[in-house]
Amino acid sequence: MTKVAVWCRHEGDNIIGIGSEIPWHIKSDFQRFRRITTGQNIVAGQSTYESFPNRTLPNRNIYILTFEEDYKVSDDKHHFVVNDVNFFKDFSEDIYISGGASIYKLFMTGSAKLLPDIIVDCVYKGEINHNSEGIKVNITPCIEVLDKKYKQVFEFELDNITTRVMVVKGEFVEQSVLKRIILAITDV
Repeated sequence: MTKVAVWCRHEGDNIIGIGSEIPWHIKSDFQRFRRITTGQNIVAGQSTYESFPNRTLPNRNIYILTFEEDYKVSDDKHHFVVNDVNFFKDFSEDIYISGGASIYKLFMTGSAKLLPDIIVDCVYKGEINHNSEGIKVNITPCIEVLDKKYKQVFEFELDNITTRVMVVKGEFVEQSVLKRIILAITDV
């Protein structure tokens, strides 16, 4: 099993959202996320899940990490409620951690068995939409772990977004997963 975290953050302040919205709209960013996660198992928090169009993403199994034990999903065959992050410690299949900030933090700062093997760190260098309402959400604690425990193995630039692929220092990473991610990033 390989654990992959995928995020896009704003350069300098590590903001990934304002309220429930991503404060920029870059088509290639959404396309890259789709290519990386299609056909995969993704993990999302309840708020992130509810931000997906029609509470779904086609061709993916979605594991919704929530405290609500009786939380209702939109697709009983492909969406699953998980109430404890430790469920993923011994998960047998690859998982793609897709946010929000509290979910990233659980994996990045939790036990070593939860730490992602690969991180797709997208950094948006443009202006954010300051008209978005809500609290600015950042992933600074995750970036601090990223800077200490990961090394870069790949970088790609497109549409004012630098995408870096990072792997845990000193650990083996499944090469077929790494190759598939890099191909998904560069397939423009």
